[in-house]
Amino acid sequence: MQRQKIYRPNVAAVILSSKFPEKCEFFVAHRSDIKNAWQFPQGGIDEGETPREALKRELLEEIGCDNVEVLGEYPEWISYDFPKKTNSKKLYAFDGQTQKYFLVRLKEGAEINLDAYHIPEFAEYDFVDYDSLFKKVTYFKRKVYRKVIDYFIKEGLI
Repeated sequence: MQRQKIYRPNVAAVILSSKFPEKCEFFVAHRSDIKNAWQFPQGGIDEGETPREALKRELLEEIGCDNVEVLGEYPEWISYDFPKKTNSKKLYAFDGQTQKYFLVRLKEGAEINLDAYHIPEFAEYDFVDYDSLFKKVTYFKRKVYRKVIDYFIKEGLI
């Protein structure tokens, strides 16, 4: 009998720069603990926390900024399995994550501070266009990112 997979509840932020809608640029960051791993900010949902509360907390912890406007929310939870080789000890109990995606826009004057948290999640960040995004982000997140972003485009949010 095969055991049922265990997924960690998680939120993820598709962040548009404050230049949106004049210019469509996506925020991506390079993880400080995994070589060549670029991704969107994301993180676990604590017990008793709503996904929106987790979103604000994770943004503060990971990029030092929650000065955002929520533009949309992907209607479903999306699950994915971790790659077989993962360096993260904090995820050992999980087979993957189930995520709630939010589309947010940085407000005018918002400042990113990757050193805001005592152990920085990211080493550097960049703002990239749609096509560059899928060349830059880590391979196992590309399919999900495309699905989510294409939904936001179809809904007229991007």
